[in-house]
Amino acid sequence: MYAVIKTGGKQYKVSAGFRLKVETLPVEVGGEVEITDVLMVADGDDIKVGTPMLAGATVKATVLAHGRGVKVLIFKMRRRKHYRKTQGHRQNFTEIRIDGIDAGSSI
Repeated sequence: MYAVIKTGGKQYKVSAGFRLKVETLPVEVGGEVEITDVLMVADGDDIKVGTPMLAGATVKATVLAHGRGVKVLIFKMRRRKHYRKTQGHRQNFTEIRIDGIDAGSSI
């Protein structure tokens, strides 16, 4: 069984036991998260797609850690103008583990 969820403006295909890094969630480490933005749930040949979300479907997850990603360097330069600018960015993330998928009355 797997599901497609939406969190932080991105979509992820998840199944039970899956670990992934998502945009920062305001939950403490070890806390439970219930994601209600479920776009699709599939169990073998039974596939249910929401319009846009599935009513009653939830995905339960546990927060494992908070952190910051690798540094991305931004470099701007104009040739022959003596202009150079370097900037760095590290995105915050929350690592979660998917505990279970509840399709509700969808399947």
